[in-house]
Amino acid sequence: MTSNQALAEFKQQEKATLNSAEKPLVRIHKFDESGENIILPYSRRDYYKVWVVLKPCKIHYATRTIEITEPALIFSNPLVPYSFESCPNHTGYMCIFTEEFLKVNGRGDTLHDSPLFKIGSNPVFFLNDQQLTFITGLFEKMLVELDTTYVYKHELIRNYVNLLIHEGLKMEPALNAIKYHNATERIANLFLELLERQFPIDSPKHALKLKKASDYAESLSVHVNHLNHVVREATGKTTSVLIAERIVAEAKALLKHTDLSIADIAYCLGFEYPNYFNNFFKKNTGLTPLTVRK
Repeated sequence: MTSNQALAEFKQQEKATLNSAEKPLVRIHKFDESGENIILPYSRRDYYKVWVVLKPCKIHYATRTIEITEPALIFSNPLVPYSFESCPNHTGYMCIFTEEFLKVNGRGDTLHDSPLFKIGSNPVFFLNDQQLTFITGLFEKMLVELDTTYVYKHELIRNYVNLLIHEGLKMEPALNAIKYHNATERIANLFLELLERQFPIDSPKHALKLKKASDYAESLSVHVNHLNHVVREATGKTTSVLIAERIVAEAKALLKHTDLSIADIAYCLGFEYPNYFNNFFKKNTGLTPLTVRK
């Protein structure tokens, strides 16, 4: 079986496992794929994922590409689409789980509030030898536990997953713990977060809903002029410019990493006609969508 076939089969198993009647809501996998490069298409996933990669690879997000040249711990959010490109003989570990898996005993907080899974963070942490030994050890313990008949094995695995999350939090820079000093900063950050939430766009089923500054103002229950003022004060850019920049970034990702037609991409991004999208894209980049795709 080729690497791509093996990974495709695992992805099908992932989805079946996470949606089975037994509801285990977690899956752990150790991969040691031989053969060709593995390329996973640009898309969102239906689950959270904590993974360790041990060989060079690349992760392509909408706004940037992260080249991984040494062992790394990665946290993935189901709302954030990405594509993945590995070298031959890819090795590592992955743990996939739903938010419900960690929500026990009335736990009310959400993973979306964590710096590790917050939209726009895309955390990738390179590991030193000590960190690598400890973290791969946690994955090995989860793999062993998953095959036991211990009645509380999912409780134990949940603890290991929380340990992985806490290891990531210890590596996360303190600057990412955002504190708002005034109402202007708070509203501006609410806008930026809402803007980012519009962009797990990877199919025509997920077309852009908020397209103009007035749409965002209505969602945030503020006047559009006030929103424009606080956003410019906080970022130095107008609301419309930030929206346009984010649409362009998403358009580039869809053109480079998906097989969606340019007409479908135009529709996904809120353009009624493809030529409207072409004109917008060329005005903001100096290139046509077709040029970027080629």
